[in-house]
Amino acid sequence: MDMKFRAGIITASDKGSVGEREDMSGPAIRDMIEPAGYEIVSMKVLPDDEESLYQEMVRLADEEKVDVIFTTGGTGLSPRDNTPEATLRAATKRVPGIAEAIRAYSLKITPRAMLSRAESVMRGQTLIINLPGSPKAVRESLEYILPTLEHGLEIMKGDAGECAR
Repeated sequence: MDMKFRAGIITASDKGSVGEREDMSGPAIRDMIEPAGYEIVSMKVLPDDEESLYQEMVRLADEEKVDVIFTTGGTGLSPRDNTPEATLRAATKRVPGIAEAIRAYSLKITPRAMLSRAESVMRGQTLIINLPGSPKAVRESLEYILPTLEHGLEIMKGDAGECAR
């Protein structure tokens, strides 16, 4: 199968980055997007450090030229949750509807979704989407957004025909 989109996956986890916890959310993203036609260019577990997360987002967007970066973790209220800040630093344009849609859908499953600070943005021709930290929530979020996301990525890349509703 030809891969339609190039993707990077970043897991934000202090414990995961030093091998104290197995990353289950990054692989959950991979397992869902590969069959949907995404080529995984990079998959990293980084500490919950704003600068490290920002630098990796910039590298993936500017050097690797991925179409989309999926992050998982670091979007809550903990002092060490820095993924939204890193994402906003990397942004050239905001795309709030994706994060809003994930929150709205997730609220049907758990009221705790209101505590998410996740963002969705563009950096040049790369879409960056913050996903929740749990594998279950990652799968639920991707099941909801992947069908529409493909159209958005095609528009961003200039590959979409007439916009159909």
